Amino acid sequence: MYGSVSEKPVPARGDGQRILVVDDESRIAELLSTTLELAGYQVGTAATGGEALDRVGRERPDLVILDVMLPDLDGFTVCRRLVAADEDHPPVLFLTARDSLDSLVTGLGIGANDYVTKPFRIAEVLARVQVLLRGRRRGVREEEPRYADLVLDDTTRQARRGRRALDLTPAEYRLLRYLLVNAGRVVSKEQIGEHLWFKDHRSYGDNAIEKLISRLRHKVDEAEPALIHTRRGFGYWLGRLTAV
Repeated sequence: MYGSVSEKPVPARGDGQRILVVDDESRIAELLSTTLELAGYQVGTAATGGEALDRVGRERPDLVILDVMLPDLDGFTVCRRLVAADEDHPPVLFLTARDSLDSLVTGLGIGANDYVTKPFRIAEVLARVQVLLRGRRRGVREEEPRYADLVLDDTTRQARRGRRALDLTPAEYRLLRYLLVNAGRVVSKEQIGEHLWFKDHRSYGDNAIEKLISRLRHKVDEAEPALIHTRRGFGYWLGRLTAV
């Protein structure tokens, strides 16, 4: 089931940023708009892709929460047009009922910043919104997360290893950031699953995280020294191996 406004008190997290919620299911649009307003945001809604494109052009929201399945244009098409129309387009958070990780990763390679799968938890949406808006606050520039020659830019959601740019999907970026901020510490599959999807990792199959780690390791550790390691039976960690 979707979360409800009455689940628990929602702490104020916004400072008036403008969010456009695009979903043709009125129940979901109302739930999200009410919850986000209680959390301190200004919220508008749209029920179609065409209406969403028109409102983004006129109102310049700070964030778009965009359902993939819409009655006219699908969310992927809307996202492509937003990216093509404006280099400084607002971040896009996808809502999707597609529970296959592979299809989500493929669909998100078009300029969207993040995704939440339906059914979602309100706390999950609020957390994603807070992260995406953090880099767009005027006058705020947070220190780039880094380890050795690995650097992440949370404003552009891009990563690089030395001079080499890493072409990461949203899920890979979130995983890499989680490993980086926990550098030197082993994190389990359960911890990774909870951080990435707010669900147990088994919800996506026993090997979903292994596949994601494998793809990320291939990109990050293309050149030595390797930074992503496996502690068999325990989990994964990011850091440099010390010589014995």
